[in-house]
Amino acid sequence: MEETKIFLITYFAALLGVVPPGLVNMSVAKTCVKRGKKNGIYMAFGASFIVLLQAALAIMLARYIFDNTYINNVLLRAGLVIFLIMMFYFLLMAQRKRKEVEVTPTSGFRSILKGMMIGVLNIFPIPFFVALAAALNVHGDIEYHLLNNTAFVLAASLGTFTTLYLYALFFAKIEAEGTYFARYSNYFMAALMLILVVITFIRIFSQ
Repeated sequence: MEETKIFLITYFAALLGVVPPGLVNMSVAKTCVKRGKKNGIYMAFGASFIVLLQAALAIMLARYIFDNTYINNVLLRAGLVIFLIMMFYFLLMAQRKRKEVEVTPTSGFRSILKGMMIGVLNIFPIPFFVALAAALNVHGDIEYHLLNNTAFVLAASLGTFTTLYLYALFFAKIEAEGTYFARYSNYFMAALMLILVVITFIRIFSQ
């Protein structure tokens, strides 16, 4: 029963945590418009695999990271640098002159690797799952042995994949009308990176 409780809570927390527009889900949406639904799903799979590793890392380090200000600051500063670099990258990509946007399928393996790369750049799941692991064990009555840890990690990955898969389906359905999104997606992504930079900056100096 304890494993089921951990799985369900973590699954729905991960599912809902990816619903707001963010780096990973908007990258999946952009891939669906430019490369087709199949590549968007492959990318979602790659990103979800990285979430599995991030959740595993988070649950192992939860007892140390949650109360360690130094590690929190290191993670936040690393995220700040990454988001700044990506913001300028998307701005540069947006300035490039483009021909009429067309769906150009690529190999599934390449899309999986791209999803894994985006997942690695997105460090927010680590503190999210650390906080979730700590919240699940707030009374100290849950033992994180192998079975519980496996339930937590699988639920985190599957919950993330569920939402990303729905993003892929949604944007695939409007693919025929996706020219506007594809044309201005780099500006949107740059604006998103700026928002993440501001949020991260505030979090760094509010601790």
